[in-house]
Amino acid sequence: MKKLDWPLMANNITRYDLESLIRFLQTRNPILTHSKNVKAFEKEWSKWLGVKYSIFVNSGASANLLSIQAIREMYGLGEIIVPPLTWVSDIASVIQNGFKPIFADINPRTLGMDTDEIIKKITPKTKAVFLTHVLGYNAITQKLLDTLTERNIPLVEDVCESYGATFKGKKLGTFGLISNFSFYYAHHMSTIEGGMISTNDPNIYDMIRMFRAHGMVREADSASLKRAYQKKYPDLNPDFIFAYPAYNMRPTEINAVIGLSQLKRLNKNNKNRINNLRIFLENLDPNKYKTDFDTEGSCNYAFTLVCKKADPIFVKKVMKALKNSGVEFRRGTSGGGNQLRQPYLRKIIGDDEYAKHPNVEYIHFYGFYIGNYPTLKKEKILKLCKILNDL
Repeated sequence: MKKLDWPLMANNITRYDLESLIRFLQTRNPILTHSKNVKAFEKEWSKWLGVKYSIFVNSGASANLLSIQAIREMYGLGEIIVPPLTWVSDIASVIQNGFKPIFADINPRTLGMDTDEIIKKITPKTKAVFLTHVLGYNAITQKLLDTLTERNIPLVEDVCESYGATFKGKKLGTFGLISNFSFYYAHHMSTIEGGMISTNDPNIYDMIRMFRAHGMVREADSASLKRAYQKKYPDLNPDFIFAYPAYNMRPTEINAVIGLSQLKRLNKNNKNRINNLRIFLENLDPNKYKTDFDTEGSCNYAFTLVCKKADPIFVKKVMKALKNSGVEFRRGTSGGGNQLRQPYLRKIIGDDEYAKHPNVEYIHFYGFYIGNYPTLKKEKILKLCKILNDL
């Protein structure tokens, strides 16, 4: 049988993007470090998403880290509720900023934290809920939004895997106090490497702009804030006042030029991905695989393949069939499954915490992530479904 030649990730960067970059590089004396194209990309991204402010950074992981630093500065230390099924940087950012991570099990139909499980974990120590929208599925519910508003707990959205997805017709990343995005190679669009932080809060906007560039006050957008620091510290060079112990997480103009080019076709590519997932789920055997994911408003850059029964022998057959067919996959979804099984967390929370989250455990052993890219053809998707259904 001819192999399907189906890599986990397909190169998002096209000849059109490269030509945009070449044109930029051929301009007279182009500035390659953070400059006007970064600002232009931030503006266009904010317009596309529907928020007031965005800050472009060098990765999605950096976006996570700076967002949680902003929570620390505004709300103080305590607990942050996070999912065990996510990328490592979500949990790492919580730990690195001095918070205690509190874990909530997932809803199997969205792969995101279950609303009732989140609410159970809220205490007077809760400083934020850090919600990951996993692999294109929306994890927000009205009940969650109402509860957080009532208890004055900020929501931070990780939309790195789900931008373009919606809840009640409104894009994910517009519900939280802060939202994070990643422009890594495999995601909905790419800037080679890069991430974005979005918010409607001007204070957070200024704060994160400073965090991104060594904590320098001159990076803030607010003229009044800069004047206040200069007045308070007249002995300092106004261009070199450092308000926070921070980082250098600035992107380059190269990243921004590619981002501006990619953004032009993001909506079209997202439509293709949404249609691809529909074809995949509609043609899987529902007796062998879960097909009842909550796809309303979803926008998936990957196919979620989850075995219907907890059968280790069948899982081995699935993995063998995928390998033999040339289909690259990742068991346990994009983050490698239950993060509570990972060494970095076992050292902090012990060796038995993972077992308290059975829905994540199921995905860890019986769930897979398969690449979904805009150029996939229906015939190829149907061939994959037949291979899986014949097992």
